[in-house]
Amino acid sequence: MYVLIGYYIVVNLITIYLMAHDKNLARRHGRRVPERTLFLWAAIGGAAGGIIAMRVWRHKTKHLSFVIGMPAILVLQAILVYLNWD
Repeated sequence: MYVLIGYYIVVNLITIYLMAHDKNLARRHGRRVPERTLFLWAAIGGAAGGIIAMRVWRHKTKHLSFVIGMPAILVLQAILVYLNWD
């Protein structure tokens, strides 16, 4: 159980970092983090971190795919955790 919690924390921290890094690159007109990468990290457990980063840095909040997609991924992850809880 502790390994799973540790995994969840690490994946969410990486997702937050990637979103913050992408926002910084957007401000500097640098090469961006692909949206596919951001969604991948959200899908493997970082959806909560993605939502937090969207709110804190107001990043990707005009992209409907992120506004709907990140919470949808989080809900699916919560359902999976609930269904697999012993």
